[in-house]
Amino acid sequence: MGKVAVVTDSNSGITQKEAEQLGIYVLPMPFYINGDLFYEDISLTQEEFYRHLKEDSEISTSMPMVGDVTDLWDRLLKDYDEIVHIPMSSGLSSSCSTAQMLAQDYENQVFVVDNKRISVTQKQSVVDAKQMADAGWSGRQIHDKLIEEMYESSIYITLETLYYLKKGGRVTPAAAALGSLLRLKPVLQIQGEKLDSYAKSRTKKAARTTMISAMQKDFKERFHTDENADDFHIAIAYTGGYSEEVESWKQEVEAAFPTHKGKIVTDPLSLSVSCHIGYGALAIACSRKITL
Repeated sequence: MGKVAVVTDSNSGITQKEAEQLGIYVLPMPFYINGDLFYEDISLTQEEFYRHLKEDSEISTSMPMVGDVTDLWDRLLKDYDEIVHIPMSSGLSSSCSTAQMLAQDYENQVFVVDNKRISVTQKQSVVDAKQMADAGWSGRQIHDKLIEEMYESSIYITLETLYYLKKGGRVTPAAAALGSLLRLKPVLQIQGEKLDSYAKSRTKKAARTTMISAMQKDFKERFHTDENADDFHIAIAYTGGYSEEVESWKQEVEAAFPTHKGKIVTDPLSLSVSCHIGYGALAIACSRKITL
């Protein structure tokens, strides 16, 4: 069986250092801040990003340059027989459809996986793909397995502020103003295609309870597993840096899913999500375990 390289982008939340440790490859996502170009985890750290966010800088996301993608593929194909490329969901970025188009020139060498993931669930797909590659699976087999499992994941997010959703045009100024006045904390969901509204809570505490209840409901009604969900990975994520609130959130999730205690992955949300929701957000995510 040929050697398979696993490639993703920094929307997965995987840093360049982690990529080296995992034996995978990460394309840094470009960001324009006040007109200047930065690359995530190359020329833009999490701390610098949030400083610009709090300074109300003009921040916009972009997708990897075509040449950067093909240059990486060409370099890897000198040492590998195949590539499995796992970008963020096509419902959230055009980078996936662009990669799929480029892969047509690499027939049976590059397999682009549109399995509707982002951030911590995308990261889990990358880890799964690497394990399958190490077990001798072909690029096609890895691609097909990840596609088969594409909707076996879920993410819920609550926000500290509605300001960034309003700034990005995702809620009206009037709705944002009313939400701020009433101290409403929205709960958003990502079920593959896009970021959608799920519920509104009066406090962050209530929003946290809502997210756990939503995940428990998903396990029972959507994924048809038991309350322990031992056949799923559970992760939590956050924006704006690790804090006492993040630690408290982790403990709350562990209490709700006690068989996962000590196994819950805790990661910052990718910056492409963060620029739309701001600092202080909390999330819970799950994805079904893949059996090799």
